[in-house]
Amino acid sequence: MTDDASQAGEPDTQALDDLLDDIYRAQERVEQAEIYRHAVAAELPPDLLARIDALPEGEYAVDEASDLLGGSIG
Repeated sequence: MTDDASQAGEPDTQALDDLLDDIYRAQERVEQAEIYRHAVAAELPPDLLARIDALPEGEYAVDEASDLLGGSIG
C-alpha cells in the first residue's frame, strides 16, 4: 500500500501548493486571472485549472486562495 493521497480519493495538493508558493513569494494579494495564467504556464492538471477558473474575479491572499482551491497552505 502506498501513501499516495490521490489513491485515497483526496486531491494531490502538492502542485497547487507549489504554484501558490511561487506566485505569492513577493506579493500579499494576487488577482484570480494571474493565478490562472501561472497555473496554465505550470501545466497544472485540468481539474485544478477548472477550480482556479471558477474563482470569482478579484484579489486573494495566499490563505484565501489555498482554502478556496483545496490547498494546504494557510
